[in-house]
Amino acid sequence: MRNGIKRMLSEQELAALIGHAFGQAVSNTAELTEGWANSAYSVKMQDGREVVVKAAPLGTTVLMEYEQGLMEAEVGSLRLVRQLGLAPVPEVYIYDATQKLVDCEYFIMEKLPGEPYHKVKQAYTDEQRYAIEYKLGEYNRSINEIKGTHFGLYAASANQFPTWRDAFASLLEGVLRDGERAEVQLPASYREIREAVTVRLNTLDEVTEPRLVLWDLWDANVFVENGAITGIIDFERAMWGDPLMEHYFSHFNQSQAFRDGYGVPEPDGKAASARRALYDLYMDLIMLIECPYRQYEDEEHLNWAKQNAEQGWARFRGMTD
Repeated sequence: MRNGIKRMLSEQELAALIGHAFGQAVSNTAELTEGWANSAYSVKMQDGREVVVKAAPLGTTVLMEYEQGLMEAEVGSLRLVRQLGLAPVPEVYIYDATQKLVDCEYFIMEKLPGEPYHKVKQAYTDEQRYAIEYKLGEYNRSINEIKGTHFGLYAASANQFPTWRDAFASLLEGVLRDGERAEVQLPASYREIREAVTVRLNTLDEVTEPRLVLWDLWDANVFVENGAITGIIDFERAMWGDPLMEHYFSHFNQSQAFRDGYGVPEPDGKAASARRALYDLYMDLIMLIECPYRQYEDEEHLNWAKQNAEQGWARFRGMTD
């Protein structure tokens, strides 16, 4: 999506990065516009190889608190999952945070075959979609089996917490502080939201073991070809937390096929439902509060984010009151 924070790379800069990494000239480049924070480019080298280059916003860019260390987290978690062989993810060839060649972090990774699932989903039959989402559930479950030593965001530079309650409370409070700084009007007062959340944080005490959570694994981050998953991308928001936080368990996506593949039913018990309600509210607030930080200009998206937050707050109160 177009916004005001992406660090766009010129053809000359892309050529310099590719030349430095592979000793190859560039024959063609194309911007990939699906990303919401980083810029990304498909690059074809003269020897025929194709790669993807991702560039982070400039270090001086004002981001939300939870967005610190996004590229560090993405590269680290991609390499971990690939090393363990748990799911098809692209190989990361180069990660450079030195800012010697360009004035931002960047990495170069393998280009996956296929298309983002959300673009071709409707072209598949119900049976084909079931098979794809069932397999995605299996992959997501395998990734969630990776155990950590602490709770919190994946990036090594991020804060670490001994409990999931402490970690999630910190994440949510950070988003609310972001909203206050940008003077974002929420569906209720900041005080009311904080109070409603605080009295429900005890439900998070059920989560005692940190697991790798991708959190942003939605249809646009799943590549498919000929009815099969060819890869999973965009691990930048990875964290050590509760697998129930994964996107496919959210109100945005109700896939029985995913749940069947994952191997668990609907969240079982009042506490689990309350946890999922907290995670949904967290996402709904982010999607509204991030708008001024990303400098979005699309009025349709801005209106959607506002309406979604209003509906999310009403849904949260309805589920927890």
